[in-house]
Amino acid sequence: MADLQLDDVTKVFVEDDGNEITAVDEVSLAIDDGEFLVLVGPSGCGKSTTLRMVAGLETVSDGAIRLGGSVINDAKPAERDIAMVFQSYALYPHMTVRENMSFGLEESTSMPDDEIASTVEDAATMLGIDDLLERKPDDLSGGQQQRVALGRAIVRDPEVFLLDEPLSNLDAKLRAQMRTELQRLQEDLGVATIYVTHDQTEAMTMADKIAILNDGQLQQVGTPLECYHEPANLFVASFIGEPSMNFFDVSRDGETLVHDDFTYELTSAVASELGDHDELVLGIRPEDIELRSTQDDTHSYETFVDVVEPMGNENNVYLTFDADSTETFVATIDGLNHVEDGQSVIAHVPEDAIHIFDRASGSALRNRTLDTQAMPEPQL
Repeated sequence: MADLQLDDVTKVFVEDDGNEITAVDEVSLAIDDGEFLVLVGPSGCGKSTTLRMVAGLETVSDGAIRLGGSVINDAKPAERDIAMVFQSYALYPHMTVRENMSFGLEESTSMPDDEIASTVEDAATMLGIDDLLERKPDDLSGGQQQRVALGRAIVRDPEVFLLDEPLSNLDAKLRAQMRTELQRLQEDLGVATIYVTHDQTEAMTMADKIAILNDGQLQQVGTPLECYHEPANLFVASFIGEPSMNFFDVSRDGETLVHDDFTYELTSAVASELGDHDELVLGIRPEDIELRSTQDDTHSYETFVDVVEPMGNENNVYLTFDADSTETFVATIDGLNHVEDGQSVIAHVPEDAIHIFDRASGSALRNRTLDTQAMPEPQL
């Protein structure tokens, strides 16, 4: 197995009129052997183009792609020892599952027929489709077809797996199930994997490491928890998390943040992190806002409930500072806590959970501290 590295990789498309469009702009990434990296971002951000360059389906305009230390920019797709699973599955409809999974080995290797058969059966057993080997794609469900597409990649025993939104055609329940199965499968195989998705939930739940793209530029690389709790900028803070982080445009007056509807007093320690920046954005995650019945400190504000979204185990409560206002922010509270539309509640915004960004550049000036805690040892 080998690691994969992208060094300032750029892709420029030239339109018929000569206009150049930079789809991927100097992206640098390192994917260690056995690591699961998720490329995530909105549609059109360059994530699939990046994946296609790694696969050899798009040429690299500038920069270098290295596999195991060797530059593979000019290597043909078949020479890269990389297996790719597409969004569309791309199964041969006239072939059985066994034939679909065997085809690549038969065409590109000199492996004996009995070894191919054994390899296919082992992969099918791993994927739980060993009883489907004689069926054709039209006789399979979406989840079963997805497993066949994965199996066709697995039998090649590649150095790198590339997965381009492989779950987007599945329904929500099956997608959640397949997320877990893919994680377990990737851990068992121990192969460096790049997974492309626009779904930040998939990124958060599956990845060892997330790379967030926007407009072809890399915004942040980190673990899911790092990207969630310590976003590099406003884009990352808004893209990662559902519901999204709340943002308030504020101006700084000494150690006070001033908004049209409230003021927020900072401690000297937090104010010192902001340098000389005065035009700021205050951010707070919905789950960090506490709803109370009494106002007992400077970080608590009277608000009014606009809309309540019951989610079962939690409620998303949309709040306004003015009962007649349509500008809302959201707090996520326990599902057993009952609030009603129009109700007056006190919203507490703890200082240790706030994020502060420079409004002009979007860069994070202050993030909440990521303090992970280990589970206590069981008492035997």
